Amino acid sequence: MLIKSIQIEAIILTTLSIRNLTKKYGHFAALENFSLEISSGEFMVLLGPSGCGKTTVLRCIAGLTDITSGEIHIGGELVNKLPPKDRDVAMVFQNYSLYPHMNVYDNIAFPLKMRKVQKKQINDMVQKIADLLNISNLLQRKPKEISGGQMQRVALGRALVRQPKIFLMDEPLSNLDAKLRTEMRVEIKKLQKKVGVTTLYITHDQAEAMSMADHVGIMNSGKMLQLDSPQKVYNEPANQFVASFMGVPPMNFLKFRITKEKNLFLKLDDGTADKDNIEFIINNPDVLCSNIANLGEEKIILGIRPKDMIFLETDEKFEGLRLKGEITYVESLGDESIAELRIGQSSLKVSNVLSRMDNLIVGKEATFGIKYDKINLFSSSGESIQK
Repeated sequence: MLIKSIQIEAIILTTLSIRNLTKKYGHFAALENFSLEISSGEFMVLLGPSGCGKTTVLRCIAGLTDITSGEIHIGGELVNKLPPKDRDVAMVFQNYSLYPHMNVYDNIAFPLKMRKVQKKQINDMVQKIADLLNISNLLQRKPKEISGGQMQRVALGRALVRQPKIFLMDEPLSNLDAKLRTEMRVEIKKLQKKVGVTTLYITHDQAEAMSMADHVGIMNSGKMLQLDSPQKVYNEPANQFVASFMGVPPMNFLKFRITKEKNLFLKLDDGTADKDNIEFIINNPDVLCSNIANLGEEKIILGIRPKDMIFLETDEKFEGLRLKGEITYVESLGDESIAELRIGQSSLKVSNVLSRMDNLIVGKEATFGIKYDKINLFSSSGESIQK
């Protein structure tokens, strides 16, 4: 089910600019001073939880939702007052929105028929798109006679055949099974690069964002929290929320109180009884963070990626933070395994433990190490503290 490498007519590259966009429903702000710049031919992904405003952004761009204030520019043109049909954008939805009484050919051709394109030109364009998406053998079938992945390709074809200025995708893979989602995200990315259309894609799936995006924007409560390349957002999250949203399994967090004596002590601050005396010594705080010893706050949050936790033998020497706790479960995923380590009242996920499976016994203690330069630091309010 690979996309074929054939030539189709080039699509004009178009920029998309959103400036201080606000959308209110009464006193509720679905979007608040939201800004975004997308370069011509770029694949931009908006990532965030349900209700964060992702779909509202797309609907405002398409003209399906009136904005409260702000500006939307497509190709340098202010489109705030243009009706949807004149904005020349194409949307692909989560539910495909195919016409059940039409066959695949007519579903793809429908936008061209509405524009009163000549019949021969319609036929040529539909055939090219069908060949591109490898669905030429499905053109006479009805939507109920094809699979979910094939329906998704038809929806993509219907959007592509218009040769729009902007491609808007609203969680188009959510209804597919895991294997097909993985296949389709690769194919969509290849397709977008082949035709070069500027694309805004929204999802709540971190794997989709990491694998598909040229740039990814993390949203929450109608605001953009961070916008950068997927790797930079993953490695240098702006705050605890962003850190928790990039990565599978998500980043672990441990709350500590800082006490400064001869060395720097971190005492677990998660409600664990003082008698448990769970604390860690940082012998060289400069390795962890150049200014951690001078923080004005008494509390700090350590962020630790599951893949960066290393299993240690009891007496093994290690330069870094040592975490000792009880193994509460071990989950085998074939070529990878994930363990859960309970420290005080906190639970940490640990990945890449397949080679240590014999040492990880549920109900027994285990020790893990984390190198200082792999630790992310956040203030008690959740803002990143630069290493």
